Amino acid sequence: MNFPFINQLRTGKVKQMGKKDAKSPFERQWESGIFKQERKGKIWLSKLGLASDEVADKKVHGGPEKALFAYPELHYPYWQQKLDIEIEAGAMGENLVIEAADEFTVYIGDTYRFGEAIIQVSQPRRPCWKPARRFKVLDFALRIQETGKTGWYYRVLQEGYVEAGVELELIERPYPQWSVAACNEIMYVKKSDLNLAYELASCSALAPNWKKSLQKRLRGQESSIEKRVYGPNKE
Repeated sequence: MNFPFINQLRTGKVKQMGKKDAKSPFERQWESGIFKQERKGKIWLSKLGLASDEVADKKVHGGPEKALFAYPELHYPYWQQKLDIEIEAGAMGENLVIEAADEFTVYIGDTYRFGEAIIQVSQPRRPCWKPARRFKVLDFALRIQETGKTGWYYRVLQEGYVEAGVELELIERPYPQWSVAACNEIMYVKKSDLNLAYELASCSALAPNWKKSLQKRLRGQESSIEKRVYGPNKE
């Protein structure tokens, strides 16, 4: 078995971009913590994430269930080819540039030793509009969703110092049936299969916000994803 390898650690501060009076949706003012820089050496990892890292919209990003965002480095050549743009590791705003892992080989509840810390996979990332704004590709979030190349989040079970250039040591895999890819398929493709929605919502290691979305579906109250996919300035 190949274990996930942390190629880079990345953190960033919230920045404001664009102009208030711009007419183009791609030029309007916006703020984000998506612009993260590679960090060398040991960094403190708390229950809320890496030291000196920031997120702009705390209703959508950050918090204990989204302490670390990991994105597979192997996806970037795909995006370069499909979108015909220069896009490299770090472009999605990930904290962990990860190798030897993808949505098919990482599972909800996977628990790893990462340096002094212990981290656990909590949920897939639900695509938002900020990569689209950053790269001026209107339907980028929808493409991420449709391809399943979403990346995933970790919660932190034990705080400690971490650094890049190490393998994650698998401690436990309690839910081998719930890969990140399987979760994405239930959320976005097999939306009419309520049995699968019920089974996934029953996974104790799944983040509460994902459970809430699935439970709404089961009650016939599925919410619109329009704002998440296109952002507040959809035209």
